[in-house]
Amino acid sequence: MKPKVPRAIAFGGFVLAVVLGVAGMANAQDAKTPYPSMAPLDQYLMERSAEIALARSAAPESISPDAEIMVIGPHGYETAVKGKNGFVCVVLRSWTAGIDDPDFWNPKLRGPACFNPPAVRSYLLQAIKKTESVLAGRSKAQMFADLEAALDKKELPTPELGAMCYMMSRQGYLSDRGGHWHPHVMFFLPLTASTSWGADLPGSPIMAAQDPQGRLTVFLVRVGKWSDGTEDPVEGH
Repeated sequence: MKPKVPRAIAFGGFVLAVVLGVAGMANAQDAKTPYPSMAPLDQYLMERSAEIALARSAAPESISPDAEIMVIGPHGYETAVKGKNGFVCVVLRSWTAGIDDPDFWNPKLRGPACFNPPAVRSYLLQAIKKTESVLAGRSKAQMFADLEAALDKKELPTPELGAMCYMMSRQGYLSDRGGHWHPHVMFFLPLTASTSWGADLPGSPIMAAQDPQGRLTVFLVRVGKWSDGTEDPVEGH
């Protein structure tokens, strides 16, 4: 059976995953949505050097040392380390998930991702916009309204041709359902039929996730090794 992709990682801007009542209804509600609202902000934040290290772990050693590193500050993502190769590595948080994802407010989520230049110029801007909205105190509904307005006004571009990112860190936590899941790469396109890539078909190594709010499709391809070079066995996942 094909592993289920955590949507908190796919809508990372973390995809990431990948990709989240009152007395008589509380238990049923909690079972469906264990994180019904935002936790205190400090639960989503990280110590700066730890966030830099985790962001770097998203991509292979041939890429991440020369990448720009962005970390979350008081008002959103800010540059912590200047880069030289055009890549940008970040740690995505839970609010880059789809609007109905049960992990949307999960404060444990950490999605290390390293974006190539086309993704930096297009898709990453969505993750930055979402983070700025959340840190400004906007609700989930308001955040997605902000995103829709920015897309309508062309303030946020559609995914650029060739936009992709690496998510190959074994230190990430992409959902309560999948933990760090598997090392993989992701490709970002405007809304596209998954069959155009042969995604989700029997025997195909490609999976697809639709993000209607972000007006894009994410194609995921699992790879066999983590960024540190260790292998990721199929067994047990």
